[in-house]
Amino acid sequence: MGNPQNPLAVVTGASSGIGLELAKIAASNGYDLVVAADEDDIDIAADILRSIGVSVDAMRVDLSTKQGVADFGRFVADKGKPVDILLANAGRGLGKGFLDQELDEALHVIDTNVTGTVALIHTIGNDMRARGNGKILITGSIAGFIPGTYQAVYNATKAFLNSFSFALRHELKDSGVSVTCLMPGATETRFFERADMLDTEVGQADKDDPADVARVGFTALMKGEGDVVAGWKNKLQTVMANVTPAGILAEQHAKMAAPGTGKT
Repeated sequence: MGNPQNPLAVVTGASSGIGLELAKIAASNGYDLVVAADEDDIDIAADILRSIGVSVDAMRVDLSTKQGVADFGRFVADKGKPVDILLANAGRGLGKGFLDQELDEALHVIDTNVTGTVALIHTIGNDMRARGNGKILITGSIAGFIPGTYQAVYNATKAFLNSFSFALRHELKDSGVSVTCLMPGATETRFFERADMLDTEVGQADKDDPADVARVGFTALMKGEGDVVAGWKNKLQTVMANVTPAGILAEQHAKMAAPGTGKT
């Protein structure tokens, strides 16, 4: 499958959710794929993507580590094609109060969301800049605008990614490389299960469709837009977050994310 003339897309966190939907859209637009995730489901996702009719190379790898990023970088390079679009979507969440969390789990969220994402973008972004061509989509979040009571580490990592995306975009504005930040709200993925937040109000609430979120993000990427918030409710929430005191935002977030706030 695939065609030597097909452009190449790299998608992380592609085993499910927004990442898998982004990969599907890229494949449907004729991109060969290199996909990664830190779980065995990446092989199932790869079979789904191959059915679209493009070449798909999949790697199970922990991108929270320098070694994992280096190994994946070599895996991408072995494809022998330049990366046309990088969809940096790998991420982890973690609920409950910070001091009640296992420190290693909290640090893993930081290393996955921030350290690994930055390292991979540094590697592939340098190649793009050298060619004078490429597009990067970073999955941030509207959570980055809100102090995340009972999700303190996660929201802080998304604040970093949002800020990093905007800054990197301006650094590369004359390089031929564009950077787009996708900022979804709560989305119907396995995120809340993995973050141990199914007993929270936000964990049990209706959420956005990951396919819709991915379409919004991919469209913005291809247009070279700087950032996009998926969903009108989320857009309203970001506007309100910009004019609401941080203490009030933190209190509001606690009501959604505190353990035991979901319906019994």
